[in-house]
Amino acid sequence: MSKLPTLPEVGRVVEVTRGRDRKMVAVVVRQEADRFVYVADGFKRTALRPKKKNVLHVRSTSHFSRAVLNEVSRGGSSIDVLLRDAVNAYNAGRRQTVNDDA
Repeated sequence: MSKLPTLPEVGRVVEVTRGRDRKMVAVVVRQEADRFVYVADGFKRTALRPKKKNVLHVRSTSHFSRAVLNEVSRGGSSIDVLLRDAVNAYNAGRRQTVNDDA
């Protein structure tokens, strides 16, 4: 049996690589055991209804949202706004990188 990759921490922006939501960019809002994370993007998947994903089916990015981490740990109610901000910031940075390469 192969060793599982480490779980992305809460607040880490990830790209979903498998399943119906593949190519979706989301933020980790919760971890479960040593194999699963719950992800939400604030749009389709809200913090109240996150998607459970196998850690093998997501790819961690270098982008991290400390605001999401703080809000999740506080149990705040404005998490979806912060999730959308984190996803939009990641996508804007990705678009900027593509434009710089062209």
